[in-house]
Amino acid sequence: MKRNILVAVLSVSLAGGVALGYWLAQLRVPRDDAADAAPAQSKDGRRILYWHDPMNPNVKFDKPGKSPFMDMPLVPVYAAEQSEGPAVRVDPGVTQSLGIRLGKVERTALQPHLAAVGSVAYDERLLHVVQARVEGYVIRLRVKAPLEPVRRGQPLADILAPAWLAAQEEYLALLDAESVRARSIRDAARARLVVLGVPEETIRKLERERKADATTTIFAPADGVVTELAVREGATFMPGEPLFRINGLESVWTNAEVPEAQVAMVTRGSSVTARATGWPGIEFEGRVAALLPQVEPATRTLPVRIVIRNPERKLVPGMFVAIDFAGAPGEPQLVVPSEAVIVTGERSVVVIAREGGGFDVADVTIGTEEGGRTAILSGLAEGQSVVLSGQFLIDSEASLKSSVTRLETEAAPAQKQP
Repeated sequence: MKRNILVAVLSVSLAGGVALGYWLAQLRVPRDDAADAAPAQSKDGRRILYWHDPMNPNVKFDKPGKSPFMDMPLVPVYAAEQSEGPAVRVDPGVTQSLGIRLGKVERTALQPHLAAVGSVAYDERLLHVVQARVEGYVIRLRVKAPLEPVRRGQPLADILAPAWLAAQEEYLALLDAESVRARSIRDAARARLVVLGVPEETIRKLERERKADATTTIFAPADGVVTELAVREGATFMPGEPLFRINGLESVWTNAEVPEAQVAMVTRGSSVTARATGWPGIEFEGRVAALLPQVEPATRTLPVRIVIRNPERKLVPGMFVAIDFAGAPGEPQLVVPSEAVIVTGERSVVVIAREGGGFDVADVTIGTEEGGRTAILSGLAEGQSVVLSGQFLIDSEASLKSSVTRLETEAAPAQKQP
């Protein structure tokens, strides 16, 4: 009997403890329908919607008191503030002191640019080969080292070629011919000199002086540098053997590697700007000559050949240059200065300035960025004012105002105490 009474007493005590714990827990937990409770009014007549903890503003309370999260009083939220939305209001004087700059949302077309690095090479279209068409040997070499600059008409070497001497004497014998048949044979003899590769200057000298010379001087066919010197003084050469290779430098090629994914931005004939570290402050203009049909398997890049004007011969083969490809302008779209966009990692936001004062935070979807401007795909409208600098200072000002409100709330009960 005593045992049954003891069990009953323990059961009642346990049930009472559970009920008491549940009641105390309900006092600590905020009500979900706090926002629907009847609004109160402050001393200055403003309507209070609810109270909240500034450190956890998403939880609402229907009456004042201490926050269950922090050892601080709850802060009232007024109807006037709620009607303005999530804006942050900053005094105009404070806005100026914070150094906040504003910009506009504009609609314009961005011109895409692609940067690459290229190496300078000779323009193969400006290559001139001085070749032997007959057998002979070099008596005197006028240009004795590779990469020497030469000018058009500059002597390169004095050579002796028996075939050239025989052809000159044949033409010389026909120079004074008067009959029609003899003149036709004379013209054929002169054409034979040209075919054998006798320099035009040598032929004119023969016609002027009426004297054949065993030694013939060959001249540079164009301005440039001697990229290959294949003969030396006293050396014999055979028909078809190249004697000199001369490359012009009026223009140069630049071979740049463009990623396969961005090759659509490069079109043949599009303009290009090049900069070389050896010539700071100087821009070289050029155009895309060809997209070579070969992809590098390791880097997945496509070689692009660019022709760059080089009238002052500042660029030489082997130099590295920074290439800027200018693509065709796209369709007009909304853009903002790039400094207005804040990328948090999870989203992109822009701080909008209201006309009547205050600031809003707008989630945006961003597009490409060119020239310090970022395309906005959604989230903004044309003509809106956006904050360019001081976004984090605005956030600090908002946090400061929340702290001041909390301090005023704490000071009010203290003033009532005697």
